[in-house]
Amino acid sequence: MTNLSVNVNKIAWLRNAREGGRPNLVELSQRIIDAGANGITVHPRPDLRHIRPEDVKDLRALTKLNFVEFNIEGNPFSKASSIYPGFMELIQELRPEQCTFVPDQDHQLTSDHGWDLSNNNNDLELCINRLHDLNIRVSLFMDPNEKQIKEAKNLGADRVELYTGPYAEAFFYEDSRKKHLQSYSEASQYSKSMGLGVNAGHDLDQVNLKDFLLKVDVDEVSIGQALISDALEEGLEGTVRNYLEICQ
Repeated sequence: MTNLSVNVNKIAWLRNAREGGRPNLVELSQRIIDAGANGITVHPRPDLRHIRPEDVKDLRALTKLNFVEFNIEGNPFSKASSIYPGFMELIQELRPEQCTFVPDQDHQLTSDHGWDLSNNNNDLELCINRLHDLNIRVSLFMDPNEKQIKEAKNLGADRVELYTGPYAEAFFYEDSRKKHLQSYSEASQYSKSMGLGVNAGHDLDQVNLKDFLLKVDVDEVSIGQALISDALEEGLEGTVRNYLEICQ
């Protein structure tokens, strides 16, 4: 079985489009948990385009109350500003079960590549160690590249999250889909052989997720935009249950 963590960024993004606090992020996150989701994921960006620091605090309380995992994504080098406390500062205050480090720039539209660990990574290793001292599991957002995954292990990561955008793009082209599935399967097997857990995320949906999980050994998927988009047509609870059924 693969765990499902629902990324609720897009709920916050919709709320932020108008004043008034609708939709209610905490109430909908509770409904997602009640429908069976194994966790909640957020990516609090420095420009506050969707998830805000106060949201992260509210959701930390909610996930604790419901005994589900909280996963916070972000760049560990995002600094504090007048509206943002700094990523590592937020993590150290709230202590989620898992923190996923992504190599995004502050104003990047979305995560679209994994870490390049070819160069000196002393600062990243220090960030990993700081979170280990707080008993926080650290996952690094990675491409399915064995050399890079080995470096993630050497830095002390507990898991890798495989960036699945290229697989989703190739899904409707059979030869390309098979090639990518083989690549992700090998990357997962290699990660597991190194003692790393394996997460996956980005552009996975109800159409392409089943094939991916049949071929790739994954501990957890983090799905946001596709799930929230589907929920507009199918209803929130039903959509969560549909994804959970695929993850069985």
